[in-house]
Amino acid sequence: MTSTRLPRKVLAPVCGKPILEMLIERLARARTLDGIVIATTVNATDDPVADLAGRLGLSCFRGDEQNVLARYVGAARENDATTIVRITGDCPLIDPKIVDTVVARHFASGGDYTSNTQERTYPIGMDVEVFTRDALDQAGAESTDPDEQEHVTTFIYRRPKRFRLVSVIAPVAETDPVLRLTLDTSEDLELISRIFGELFPMNPTFTLKDVLALIAADPNLRDINRHVPHNRVSREQ
Repeated sequence: MTSTRLPRKVLAPVCGKPILEMLIERLARARTLDGIVIATTVNATDDPVADLAGRLGLSCFRGDEQNVLARYVGAARENDATTIVRITGDCPLIDPKIVDTVVARHFASGGDYTSNTQERTYPIGMDVEVFTRDALDQAGAESTDPDEQEHVTTFIYRRPKRFRLVSVIAPVAETDPVLRLTLDTSEDLELISRIFGELFPMNPTFTLKDVLALIAADPNLRDINRHVPHNRVSREQ
């Protein structure tokens, strides 16, 4: 919960629940996940996140605030994970069907790292990364770059000659690479709250297609956070 632009964002309420809980409920419907682990910091400000994990019966690993890579290494080791699916807490609208698509592609391809973010086709906020434990351990053991330690997978995808990278492209019906469905600012929170408010009461299992249909019916929704810049991480070829 150390966001500088929107503090405590993952605990912001939406439809009567913390956004993080909504995210977890959506991930629980993914058929390819064996379990869900929350990786947060040791900071006292993140005690409520750990408490939420406990209430939901989930494993929670706590580690260094700045070295998120080390946090992932520790979480993977503690939970004996062989394949890691990374979904960040700022993607509360994640579609579990997209998670399953990326995971299935990862195993079918035999890649070291598979994602739908290397070439942006899905909306921002539908981000799924899948990588092997071996690739993660190599990154954790070798990386000294603060940028790589903060962004977890940067060490891997900056080295395409060393790791096999696999990209997943959105189908035409789900392609909208400039739409922001991520949570980083108050404007993002307003849009996400509007989407949950419109869709969740009638259909708690709504999909990305439902979100896109809602926005197509009310284009003004897109304008709520259209101006917010998206942070990008450099990728070396």
